Amino acid sequence: MEKWLSYNELAWIEPIVAPPEEYAGESEKYCRLIRENALIEPKTLLHLASGAGINDYTFKKYFTVTGVDISEGMLAVAKQLNPEVEYHFGDMRTVDLGKKFDVVVIPDSIGYMTTVEDLHRALQNALKHLEAGGLLLVTAHLKEEFQENNFAYSGSRGDVEVTVFENNYIPDPAGTTYEATVVYLVRRGGELEIYTDRHIIGFFTAQVWHDLFKELGMEVKQVAFKELYDPFILGKGEYPLQIFICTKPL
Repeated sequence: MEKWLSYNELAWIEPIVAPPEEYAGESEKYCRLIRENALIEPKTLLHLASGAGINDYTFKKYFTVTGVDISEGMLAVAKQLNPEVEYHFGDMRTVDLGKKFDVVVIPDSIGYMTTVEDLHRALQNALKHLEAGGLLLVTAHLKEEFQENNFAYSGSRGDVEVTVFENNYIPDPAGTTYEATVVYLVRRGGELEIYTDRHIIGFFTAQVWHDLFKELGMEVKQVAFKELYDPFILGKGEYPLQIFICTKPL
C-alpha cells in the first residue's frame, strides 16, 4: 500500500482546508438522497474510506455511523472530530466487519480503485455489508466527462495557514487512471514548509459502472452532482461528479 503524505503526516491539515461545518451542504445532500431512496428505514451507516471524518460530522446527526479507512493519520483525525463514531482500520476491498448496515457510502475515495477488478472488489465488499433492501451510495467521476483541471484550497487556524494546489493530468487518454499532484504550502507561525504528493486515481466509463452494478444485482439510479468543486477550480473548467444510488433487492 502506498503511504501518501496527504493522508498520514499531513492528515491534520484536512479539517483546516475542509472545515466540516462548511462542507455540511455536500453531506446533507447525501443524507437527503439516502432518505428519499431507501427501501428500508436507514438507521445504520457504514462509511468506507471515511478519511478525516468530514462527512461523518453530518452523517452522525441522522445515522449510527461506522467508518473504515486505510490511513492511520486520517483515522486519528476522524476519531478526534467524531468521538461518537466507531472507526476501524481497513481496506474497502477486503475489510470484514462481520455485520450488515442499512446504508453503505463511498462518497470520496472510490477513485483509489484504479482497475476494474479492484472496483468490482470494493463494490462487492460494500454489498456484502449491506442489509437486504439496503442502499449503497457511491460518488465518482466518469471518464467521458473528466477533464484536466487545477484547483486551489486554503484555510487557517490559529497561527497555521495552509494553501493547497492540485493539478490533474491524464497521461494516457486510453487508460483508466489520471495523476493528481498536490503541493502544500504550510505556514506555522510565519515559517513556510512545502510538501508535494502524487496520487494515481482511477476513472471509468458509465458503461463500466452500470455493467458492474448489473453483475452485482443492484438496482441503480444516477444523479448528476456538478457544483461541488466549482469554487476551487483555477481558470475555466468543470469537474462533474455522478452519484450512484443503488438498492439491494429485498
